[in-house]
Amino acid sequence: MDLNLLTVFEAVARSRSFSAAAKELGLPKSSVSRGVARLEGELGAQLLLRTTRQVALTTAGTALYDRAAPLLRSVQAALGEVPAQEEEPRGLLRVTAPVDLGVLFLAQVVTRYTARYPSVSVDLHLTGRVVDLVAERFDVALRVGARLQDSTLVVRKVAPIVLRLFASPLYVARRGTPRADAELATHDRVVFRGGAEKLRIGGAREPADASGRARIVCDDLLFARDAVRAGAGIGLLPSFVAEPDVVAGRLVRILPRHERLAGALHVVTPAAKHVPRKVSAFRDLVVELAGAPSGLLGAG
Repeated sequence: MDLNLLTVFEAVARSRSFSAAAKELGLPKSSVSRGVARLEGELGAQLLLRTTRQVALTTAGTALYDRAAPLLRSVQAALGEVPAQEEEPRGLLRVTAPVDLGVLFLAQVVTRYTARYPSVSVDLHLTGRVVDLVAERFDVALRVGARLQDSTLVVRKVAPIVLRLFASPLYVARRGTPRADAELATHDRVVFRGGAEKLRIGGAREPADASGRARIVCDDLLFARDAVRAGAGIGLLPSFVAEPDVVAGRLVRILPRHERLAGALHVVTPAAKHVPRKVSAFRDLVVELAGAPSGLLGAG
């Protein structure tokens, strides 16, 4: 049943007039009359007695009006309490992200987010698994990948993830700095198992072999960074992971022509017609802090 028909009927029954109901609803009188007739047809009962001077309720009409009118008023009141636009983000925001991304990047984002919006709180879950946002009731996920496809999710690309070669000053002092591509094969390597073992050199079409001797292989990005920082070998690391150590003098970049695009950071949210302000504000802050060339994930 079309609930709009109940609204038309309620207006006629309350005002006892098709003309008054039409004026109140902003509809032609003929549309109001057809709406009531259609409702009577669907219910199989006459609801109104029409004369040239007045409109009266039948027994069925009275029973329907007594039940429907309070419900319609309650719905209208509830709709009136919904703000046209939620200006200030508020409430609990549930976020999930990979562990290393959370440690290296999200602490600053979440801290600024809660400082900027005092009415929000954040429940952050760091995990290596791909979380089902809808089933587990998460508002936002940060994910890294080349391409994310899911019709039930909204994916926004934020910033590229660039892999580069780094070593510690200690390693360079002991083993020297490779100056040419061929020299990489003679150097020790720290390999992150989830990363790439090939590098794209300059604008070349084919990746060049830069594997060297894999002295340490691990499946934790932060361990790989720390091993490189400790002098274990040359490591292929995301630039945003290594750059703070480069600035601090704990790492140096090796063979600047070597780099590879390893996907991008994405902000992922469940598909929804109306995105809560707390979600859009968090997404915008991630873009603000990570998307700019000088941002937290800057690849410049």
